[in-house]
Amino acid sequence: MSWLKWVLLLIASFFLALILDILGGLGMKVGPCWLRWLLAVPEAVLMLVLYAQAVKFIEKEPAHDLPLHRLAGQTGIGLAIGVGYFILVVGTMAAFGAYRISGIGTDWQGIVNSFIGCMFTGIGEEIVFRGVVLRWLDERLGFAAALILSALLFGVMHIANPGATVWSSIAIAIEAGLLLGAAYKFSGTLWLPIGIHWAWNFTQGSIFGLQVSGGDPRPSLFVPSVDGPAWLTGGDFGPEASVIAVIFGALLSAWFIYRHARSH
Repeated sequence: MSWLKWVLLLIASFFLALILDILGGLGMKVGPCWLRWLLAVPEAVLMLVLYAQAVKFIEKEPAHDLPLHRLAGQTGIGLAIGVGYFILVVGTMAAFGAYRISGIGTDWQGIVNSFIGCMFTGIGEEIVFRGVVLRWLDERLGFAAALILSALLFGVMHIANPGATVWSSIAIAIEAGLLLGAAYKFSGTLWLPIGIHWAWNFTQGSIFGLQVSGGDPRPSLFVPSVDGPAWLTGGDFGPEASVIAVIFGALLSAWFIYRHARSH
């Protein structure tokens, strides 16, 4: 694909993700709850269909990273990995005395809304950073360079978040940029990284009640008490800026890279 076509696909994907994320957010604020939750499914499908159509129109071939026969399996595995990842992170924080549960949340509607919002974020960001950026760079520079560059770009994207620092962006690049990119390459689908991203944000924010990338606290299952040094808790940015999250993310990334290398 030429430079011009790639730029067009990147721009189209970025605005697609942005517009649908905004529409999804607006949709979660109007009408009765059951209607908002019901509309979330066709909105998510629309986001993926538009990406597939953009790829087909610009690249003159189908989007090979959206195989329907692997949707349930790969997304399910991704969800399990995302949940397990943050259980490990928070469990380690708790073992060091930096995290404890001080109460149980009661805003179930808010928790469901967060679950849906995390789905939109996962789909939108994975379309842009893995479906377009990583894939295109991989075709031209090779996987190693593409993985590093796309991960760095993903980290830089979070530098404007509340509480962000240079370290937090480096941490995001290592633990999330590398992990999601390696998962995408290993699976050959967007389903796996979407599932990881979706469950990662939801588990962190709406199960354990922690800040997600510096954002405001969300309605959560557990009401936490967090106390400890920034290297352990992530400080104002949240646990994604903790050394613990970076270590576990790097290990998972290495495992996916190893599995991909063994399969080729």
